[in-house]
Amino acid sequence: MSAYNFDVLIIGCGVAGLTTAIKLGESGAKVGIITREKDPNISNTFWAQGGVIYPEANDGLEKDILKASSHTSYRPAVKKMVEESQAILKEILLDKAQTDFEKDENGELAFTKEAAHTVSRILYKGDFTGREIQVSLLNYLKDKNRFPNVTILTGHTAIDLLTAIHHGVKISQRYEENKVLGAYVYNQETRQIDKALSKVTVLATGGIGSLYLHHSNSEGARGDGHAMAKRAGATITDMEFIQFHPTTFFDKSAHRRFLVSEAIRGEGGILVNSDGEAFMGKYHPDRELAPRDVVARSIDQEMIRTKHDCVYLDISHKDEGWIKERFPTIYKHCLGKDVDITQRPIPVVPAAHYTCGGIKTDLTGKTSLTNLYAVGEVACTGLHGANRLASTSLAEGVTWGYLAAANIEKEITNIKIYSENNIQEWRLGSVPADPALIHQDWLTLKQTMWNYVGLTRTPNRIKRAEAMLSELYDEIQKFYKDAILNDELIGLRNAVEVGYLVLNASARNKESIGCFYRSNS
Repeated sequence: MSAYNFDVLIIGCGVAGLTTAIKLGESGAKVGIITREKDPNISNTFWAQGGVIYPEANDGLEKDILKASSHTSYRPAVKKMVEESQAILKEILLDKAQTDFEKDENGELAFTKEAAHTVSRILYKGDFTGREIQVSLLNYLKDKNRFPNVTILTGHTAIDLLTAIHHGVKISQRYEENKVLGAYVYNQETRQIDKALSKVTVLATGGIGSLYLHHSNSEGARGDGHAMAKRAGATITDMEFIQFHPTTFFDKSAHRRFLVSEAIRGEGGILVNSDGEAFMGKYHPDRELAPRDVVARSIDQEMIRTKHDCVYLDISHKDEGWIKERFPTIYKHCLGKDVDITQRPIPVVPAAHYTCGGIKTDLTGKTSLTNLYAVGEVACTGLHGANRLASTSLAEGVTWGYLAAANIEKEITNIKIYSENNIQEWRLGSVPADPALIHQDWLTLKQTMWNYVGLTRTPNRIKRAEAMLSELYDEIQKFYKDAILNDELIGLRNAVEVGYLVLNASARNKESIGCFYRSNS
């Protein structure tokens, strides 16, 4: 086993992790970024279709965030976003990365408006804003003349956070302060497991969408950061608050779903079930324009009632030319799946979309563990409370990535890297991991989370999920202990632990609020 040494180790390569790396890299710190993906562009950020808020002073953003959260958001976090995000976004995205947002006819930034926003304050790039942000940040960071001190390790999977309490070579180390000292890292190419020692570690691993059968995230959004932080002893909160998007393209060949914009419903799209019946009138007077969570649960109910895998969103009654001009990306994607949306309805299902909870942090990204920070979707500052306002997530990633880096920059000179000789070598397993078992366990987990800890949670469903996850957890722990590691197995171990976090939070919360809906029937 060899070791890497960094001033700051950043686990995750989305908007939050890259912003942290840019800010710290400019300070001269030696920064290491690890991502399990072979291509560092692939992250939840890359798949984001919408936009990023760019608030003006006194434009009502605070009220909009609070209202969207059912007034559960942590007000100091909301104020921090309102007061500081615009200057940070301007510095990082506009001035440095030169992200190419849409412009109006005068060459000025163009703004759009989304659901629950009272004014147009959202920057965007077509329907691929996340991709534009991800690529521009990476291109800026990859300039070795500017950032010779930043290393990006692709195809590397973090296994566990290092602490002296858990991984020291002497019994006396158990009594030290519970500091995070870096991470064990699995090199997917060499299959070697290395120690990555660092003064400070930053988790920027994104959400947990891929725990669900249907989701809009990258497959890497499996809760790696949440699970590692939990095992190390960090505080995790609000894990019951999972946002579901009501309409994503249903494709039996994949779990990751292509988002089908709410704008289609806004432009007159009609939801019909497998019998061709428009059904939203049964569930809400606003029909297709009901709140996102209501539409998602209504679709779920129709799928259960009709015993069908999806419902359908029909915009084909509109003019063909208008459809192609208004929704070019959706038209092209669906056509590639043999669905011409000008002629027939789109098969859609709800999908897990965003994790409002996560590793609890203060307003600088600090967790409850010394020298461990968390930023972006893996973290929970309380900004979103029980429900996220549209287009706040990308802004949150940039803002808190920057704030965390600024705080680390001030503190890092007083921190020393721990001796690798005082950290245990990773104990290598010898039993090959059966890919069929791993695949089946993933399916079991995804189906359990979707059916029992999904859009609607009931005491009976939670009880059933507890029995199934308990058995799954025990089986995975048994063969994980002696198995030869690979990325899928590492992710499976993490995912079942995080599934338990969602399950337990759901069992504790008796109140339907925000994106959490509980029925006692």
